Amino acid sequence: MRRRRRRIGLIVTAIVLFVLVAVPGGYVWWALTAPVSAPVVETHEPPVTVPAAAAVALPSTGASAIAVAGGDEYLGADASGIWATSGTDEPRSIASITKVITALVILDRHPLADASDPGPTITFSKADHDLYDQYYVRGATIAAMPTGSSMSLHDAIATMLIPSASNYAEAVSTWAFGSQGAFRGAAQRWLAANGLTGTTLVEPTGLDARNTSTPADLIALGKIAAANPTIASIAATPSLSLPGPGRMANTNDLLGSNGITGLKTGNLGEGTYNLLFTASVPVGTAEPLSVTGVVLGGYTRANVNHDVMALIDSIRAGFHEVPVAERDQRVGTITTPWGSSAQIVVSDYVTIFTWSDTPITVEMTTTTPETYTDGEVIGTLTWTAGPNTVTSPIEIDGDIVPPTESWRLMNPGALGGE
Repeated sequence: MRRRRRRIGLIVTAIVLFVLVAVPGGYVWWALTAPVSAPVVETHEPPVTVPAAAAVALPSTGASAIAVAGGDEYLGADASGIWATSGTDEPRSIASITKVITALVILDRHPLADASDPGPTITFSKADHDLYDQYYVRGATIAAMPTGSSMSLHDAIATMLIPSASNYAEAVSTWAFGSQGAFRGAAQRWLAANGLTGTTLVEPTGLDARNTSTPADLIALGKIAAANPTIASIAATPSLSLPGPGRMANTNDLLGSNGITGLKTGNLGEGTYNLLFTASVPVGTAEPLSVTGVVLGGYTRANVNHDVMALIDSIRAGFHEVPVAERDQRVGTITTPWGSSAQIVVSDYVTIFTWSDTPITVEMTTTTPETYTDGEVIGTLTWTAGPNTVTSPIEIDGDIVPPTESWRLMNPGALGGE
């Protein structure tokens, strides 16, 4: 009996010793090997400060309109493709801008293959020569046209447009259609066919103040003219020398300034100075902006020239690089229950090219970190403004270190996480 009690005592003692040794050992093993909750990743998109709207320098007198091809994604435009206007869209006298219409109507009847095609030869009659004196007494710009002299259609149109010779406008339009009545009928049909319903043409030179148009129609006219290789090439020519007329300078003395490539001046005296212009304006986009504009009713030619230059300058100045993120800018955090933490930062200094106060949007995409170590890329930030998009990686700044053994042993409630 005594022996049996001793055996039981030994068994109990062994059990107690086992519990005293095994249970703590098992807890330690569990605490040191149990999974812990994944670090908590929190992110936020960085704020973007949009610059103030650019001040576009539209003329304060008369009327103007401008269209910008290649910039619609930034600038917007109405249904006619016009971006900005000043003054009213009522018809105004267009003076020698008329000659652009005259040239286009003539070329519609007698098209030239390209800018180098001379076209048919025109021989000037005594009646054509007499136009020189008729327009001289009217104070119009004229160019020599000797009886019996001849000239290619291309050069005759150039003489009509570059120095704005009114006698050539009438002579060549009569040659093309047989009479001024036939020309006027053709011009009216051409205007209607091209949707220029706000334009009236009663003669081919622009000396008659009843030749009128609206800024919207003139923007459309400018685009049609710029798309015609012959007109565009002639309008961009600063000067020309031909037998008969001799040396002729373009009345558009802004050619070559601020990217201006054409098109036509026109004035009937003080307060009626006009310019229909085209320009190719580099602003930092892949291609220069193609600008078509018109200013009507300027007090002097100098005023009109100043207004056009200021307008183009203001468009160019409105395009800029906008900073959207600094290198190492904080966009999130990584935290753990055991106190290890790191930042999520933008990898690069980032700017986006845009116009004025075009809205800038930002989108963040992230992935679950694999190593939680310094420099690990865990996503991207993408900014969009108009047609432009820029992207930067985002990365971890700092290391997430595992929990210490003592923390595991002291925080059993935080163990066993997924």
